[in-house]
Amino acid sequence: MAGNTSFTGKAQAADTGKQQNYTLPLVVLTSLFFMWGFLTCMNDILIPALKEVFQLTFFQAFLVQFAFFGAYFIGSLIYFFISVRYGDPINKIGYKNGIIAGLLISAVSCALFYPAAEYKVYGYFLTALFTLGLGFTLLQIAANPYVAILGPEETASSRLNLSQAFNSFGTTIAPLIGGYLIFEYFAGEGGALNADSVKVPYLVFAATFLLVALLIKVVHLPRVTNEDNIEPGAGALKYPHLVLGMFAIFFYVGGEVTIGSMLINFFEQDNIMSLPKSEGDVFLAFYWGGAMTGRFIGAISLSGMKNGGRKLGLMVLVALFSFGVIYGSSLVKTGFNLDFERVAPFLLLVAANLVAFMAGRALPGRTLGIFALINLFLLGVTITGVGALAFWAVIGIGLFNSIMWSNIFTLAIDGLGKYKSQGSSLLVMMILGGALIPPLQGKIADLTGPQLSFLVPVVCYLYLAFYGFKGYKAGRSQDVDKQALTGEGLES
Repeated sequence: MAGNTSFTGKAQAADTGKQQNYTLPLVVLTSLFFMWGFLTCMNDILIPALKEVFQLTFFQAFLVQFAFFGAYFIGSLIYFFISVRYGDPINKIGYKNGIIAGLLISAVSCALFYPAAEYKVYGYFLTALFTLGLGFTLLQIAANPYVAILGPEETASSRLNLSQAFNSFGTTIAPLIGGYLIFEYFAGEGGALNADSVKVPYLVFAATFLLVALLIKVVHLPRVTNEDNIEPGAGALKYPHLVLGMFAIFFYVGGEVTIGSMLINFFEQDNIMSLPKSEGDVFLAFYWGGAMTGRFIGAISLSGMKNGGRKLGLMVLVALFSFGVIYGSSLVKTGFNLDFERVAPFLLLVAANLVAFMAGRALPGRTLGIFALINLFLLGVTITGVGALAFWAVIGIGLFNSIMWSNIFTLAIDGLGKYKSQGSSLLVMMILGGALIPPLQGKIADLTGPQLSFLVPVVCYLYLAFYGFKGYKAGRSQDVDKQALTGEGLES
């Protein structure tokens, strides 16, 4: 769920005339994308676990996402106002120090899970999650542009896509590893859940963040100068396509997160699959793994490669490799007790994803609109269907969420000129959707049950279909509109 940040700057080698080797810094920084993807998806494991331990309603349990993603909004808003009034804070302290600060906040946040579990107070868990969200906000602001400058400018997009792929890999394996630790390994006798089951896992996460902070501290990173200053005032808001794009980010993050948050409880329903939590986390990995698969396919589909057999063949190979990663990880988690027949329907969804990419013709707006319409269809099946049909329909939504962040982001900031950085900050703020929409779906689930609660993300994807086909054109000249339609001039 992490996105790209517009950035203008230069990485300078310590010694003039020497070719800088960025391999080690890139490896260390890419690990950050994996870690915050992993920890973000751990929320989907915490929700059913804490719901059972504290006997919460769905609304109360979904406050996990409210606390975590609400911190993104609060942190980004504070950062935005500081930037407008006093200048860019990260540019003043340096990207390296900004990343270290974000890691230290994240480490402290994970350590806070220990007293929360010790005192068994739900509010303490929410406080720890809010603090973790603040740490991740700072990491997002600092790490995304830093990866972009660690190497030649013409390959910046490639480096960011690679980092984003590792973010998706983290969201894919988190349900498998996290679910095993919380629902099985650290659960009480007979598999009974308790608040203590999160103590050791989150202490390990805290130690890992500290270790990466130490690595960032000792690894030589190039000095950075940033020439892209945020303009005083809020000039970016005069662009209608950006304002509409802010709502698109809000609904995309909200829709994706609220569906993932509900899945394990949805899988438990008697009319769906009656899966226990210890099995539901395996198929949650297919939902998030679908996003990883779609991003790898999309990196090829939306690239400058000419359409043809070679491009399609590469997309198919990447899709099969991604499926192998998801299925292989699931096999290990289940002790090689997951028959291929049980997961074969996912390959049909992958095939549909490939067809949808071809229908999008490598046009960002068109592809976004088509994917939103397909998700509306899948939600309709989820709401009205039963058994395996509804089960795989909701999992398939992950595949078609895959390219939404990047497509919305690039369409929204295109043509902003000197306001591009400010526009980027405003888009990041709208991760707020992940805080507000899950509790709303939780409240409806309390009233109607999990299945009908999926009417909430229907509203999200209706808006995304509008933005993909029409909204991104708002207030733009014919020339700019033509560029956006053809994909020319857009950042990726």
